[in-house]
Amino acid sequence: QVQLVESGGGLVQAGGSLRLSCAASRIIFSIYTMGWYRQAPGKQREFVATITGGGSANYADSVKGRFTISRDNTKNTVYLQMNSLKPEDTAVYYCNANRVSDAWGQGTQVTVSS
Repeated sequence: QVQLVESGGGLVQAGGSLRLSCAASRIIFSIYTMGWYRQAPGKQREFVATITGGGSANYADSVKGRFTISRDNTKNTVYLQMNSLKPEDTAVYYCNANRVSDAWGQGTQVTVSS
């Protein structure tokens, strides 16, 4: 069973930066598309970014130019570098691994104060 463990969340002021990490285990990491999703209070979970095993990335329009997803297949880890953070980025951020089905981490809280 795939295990995903997120880290790196926290409290930051608007305009600041955070880097999230997601360590995967029990997985042939390089063949999975990895992604980040987020869920704000009272809202549905939404797509943030994904990256294929080969390194092709996609982003939600709301984060393009501010967030960067990357992966290290030697460390079974995917990252989300978040710059120019805004209060509306406040959410629980979830790591996702997708091949045929989805696996999810427990989430890490990101809070951006104005």
